[in-house]
Amino acid sequence: MRGQVLLALLPALGAHGIRIIQSNDDGWAELYARSFFNALTAAGHDVVLSAPAENKSGSSSLDAEPARRSSACQYNSCPANSGPIGRNESLPRLNWVNSYPVTAMRYGIDTIAPPFWNGAAPELAVSGPNVGSNLFLAVPFSGTVGAAVYAAHDAGIPALAFSGASDGTLPWNTSPEPQRSKVYAQLAARLTDAVVKSGKPYLPEDVFLNVNFPEVAGSCTDASKFKFVLSRINIGIFSEKDVEWCGDDRLPTEQSVIDADGCYVSVSVGDANDKTTVAADKQAVVLNKLKSILTCLA
Repeated sequence: MRGQVLLALLPALGAHGIRIIQSNDDGWAELYARSFFNALTAAGHDVVLSAPAENKSGSSSLDAEPARRSSACQYNSCPANSGPIGRNESLPRLNWVNSYPVTAMRYGIDTIAPPFWNGAAPELAVSGPNVGSNLFLAVPFSGTVGAAVYAAHDAGIPALAFSGASDGTLPWNTSPEPQRSKVYAQLAARLTDAVVKSGKPYLPEDVFLNVNFPEVAGSCTDASKFKFVLSRINIGIFSEKDVEWCGDDRLPTEQSVIDADGCYVSVSVGDANDKTTVAADKQAVVLNKLKSILTCLA
C-alpha cells in the first residue's frame, strides 16, 4: 500500500508528464485499470481515474446521471448506501461514478479531475485496458470505446481506448499481479508515451485510437516482445483507400493483426463521429507521429 501511495503522489512531487483522465467499462476496481493507472503514474503523468462503480461492459455510449447506491461497489470496493460518486480516501485520484462509462468519463473531465489540476482540463484521455478484445463489430457496443469517443468527440480531448484479449476479471488487490495485467499496462503506457512525445496536438480532431492487445501467452509474455501495427477497424471493402504504408494502400484489419503469428498489437485510427476507420489524411497524421514504434506484419 505504501508503494501505491508513493506512486499516486509522484505528479505532486514534480515528476514530468501530462494531465490524463482515465476510465474503463469493467469497473473502477478492476485490476487492468489499476495496473495501467500505476504504470502511467510511475511514468510521471498526473492521472485521475474516473470509472463506473461496477462492471458496465457493453454499454456503448449510454449516458445517465449517477444515482445513489444501495449495494456495495464492485469487489466490495465501496460500502452499501454510498452516494452517486465516491473515491478511495487514501488514494483520492481513484474515483467511481455510479453510472455508465461515458458518464464516468464526463464526470471525470468536468467535475472530478479539475480540482487536482487547479481547474485545468485533461490533456489526454485513456480508457481501459478492457478485459477482452474490442474488434470490428464489437467496437460500437464497447463501453471502453464509448468513453474514449465521448472524450474525443464531445469534450475535444484526444483519446485512446485499450483492450486485451486475455480475459478474466480480477479485483484491484489481486496478489501476485498476473503477468497479463502487467504486460498490458506496460504496453498501454508505452503507446501513450509515444503519443505524448509526438507533441501537440496529440491526435487530429475527432479521432481516437482503438488499440487491441493479443493474448499474453506462449512466446508473448514479455512486453518487449510485442510490436505495434497500424490497422483499421472495419473491413473496408467499399471504403476509400487507406494511407499508404508497408507497401499497400489498405491497412490490415484489427482481427488479422491479432490473429497473426507473433506478438502484434493493432492500432486503429478511429473516427469519433461513428466509431469506424477515419479517412487516409487523418491516418497519415497518426502514422507520421507513431512511425518510430510501428512495424509491418511479417
